[in-house]
Amino acid sequence: MSELVHAAEPHATGLNARLNWLRAGVLGANDGIVSVAALVVGVAAATSDTATILIAGIASLLAGAISMALGEYVSVSSQRDTERALIAREREELASMPEQELAELAGFYEAKGLTPQTAKQVALELTEHDALAAHLEAELHIDADDVSNPWHAALASALSFTIGALLPLLAVLLPPPAWRLPATFLAVLAALVITGWLSAHLGGSGKARAITRVVSGGVLALAVTYAIGALIGVSV
Repeated sequence: MSELVHAAEPHATGLNARLNWLRAGVLGANDGIVSVAALVVGVAAATSDTATILIAGIASLLAGAISMALGEYVSVSSQRDTERALIAREREELASMPEQELAELAGFYEAKGLTPQTAKQVALELTEHDALAAHLEAELHIDADDVSNPWHAALASALSFTIGALLPLLAVLLPPPAWRLPATFLAVLAALVITGWLSAHLGGSGKARAITRVVSGGVLALAVTYAIGALIGVSV
């Protein structure tokens, strides 16, 4: 019977929190790499002045990290508020109409293929153990102890954005002017491949598709900003 309650399995514990961190971290790192690289490449294509490139890169890094953190905080806060409201409503329903809720829970397991007798027995035992947890898992796929944390998402996003942004910033500043753009392109491509592979590995999805998706978007962004920067540099 314990096999029916997959939320109790070790690999399911804290899954929502881990996915939340993974999503925020991968999104932040990818955005940091691409957005800052695109900006510094565009500026470097227009001018070779190191101070100008440095100021533009740092401004982009700070603005991006703050923006990502705020965006994640607002988004995940809304998700958390929704989850809490659903949990409160389910708790009220269990208190006000326990028999109807028991029949509803049995119906969920019967719909999964159990006989009516077995479904009712499963519902009874789960209700005796933890009625709220049983209903949240079966009806809403929510774990009351695993509600999304907006601060975790915000910090993960800001930190990963900063780490991702530092790579193209250093790549464009450290080499001699003649090597700035090639070094930045190579560094960004390598970072995007790693980011795509890591996201696919942690998420258990296909690595080739994830890498292609991430690298294609980054290359397009770099190409567009380089072309614009080069045109501006020529016109100036």
